[in-house]
Amino acid sequence: MVLLELAQQLVVAFLGTVCFGLLFHVPPRHFVACGIAGATGWLVYWGMMQVQQSAVLASLVAVIPLTIATRIFSIVHKAPVTLFLIPGIFPLVPGAGIYYTAYAFIMGDTAQCAAKGAETLKIAVALAMGIAVVVSVPIKTGFQPKQTSKEEATCK
Repeated sequence: MVLLELAQQLVVAFLGTVCFGLLFHVPPRHFVACGIAGATGWLVYWGMMQVQQSAVLASLVAVIPLTIATRIFSIVHKAPVTLFLIPGIFPLVPGAGIYYTAYAFIMGDTAQCAAKGAETLKIAVALAMGIAVVVSVPIKTGFQPKQTSKEEATCK
């Protein structure tokens, strides 16, 4: 039963990410990579939430393999990282938290608004920190542009 739920979660994360990529005009040849990135992040998030109940920690841990996957896809597909990263984090973005924060604000429930807003902000900061940590690690791709003879003369 758990495997069926996990399979459903991964399919929905994959499709949601692909649809978000479609909305942001990602070229169709990159849809599968975007979907895999989103499903990777959601798989780790879902697994973390099964073990413990902190959405902040689960988001931080989940965004790390997601960002690693997007960097790999950017090298393989020779495309910018953001092409895979922006749609890929879609399943992890705390949209429900933003909604409930706004709802509590409109209803005048200051305590609930502050609580939901703080949790939503923590999740957003955790996502940003995880992305920043992974992106700051340099990757050697093995690609070096060939120097022309004019460039070789100026380098010597």
